[in-house]
Amino acid sequence: MKTKDEYIESMASELKEWSAQIDTLTAKAENAAADVKLKYAEELDALRGKKQAAADKIKELEETSGDAWEEAKETANKVWDDLKTGITGTVAKFK
Repeated sequence: MKTKDEYIESMASELKEWSAQIDTLTAKAENAAADVKLKYAEELDALRGKKQAAADKIKELEETSGDAWEEAKETANKVWDDLKTGITGTVAKFK
């Protein structure tokens, strides 16, 4: 089982990777046709919102301890799954 610091570090690393993926998808969308660009712009905006929620959750995890840590960790896992699913789905659409 990961320690609190290891868990937060792992999440921060994943978030960095996902941020890079969002940047790559944004660049691809910019080069797409206008109608496709609009469609992906909405999806990318949603991903950016989820990414911000994940970043906020990391900050919350850093500031919690004890029982609050376990609760924050559970909600962080849900936020993470939501972001991961969103990125995976958007990446699949861009292929």
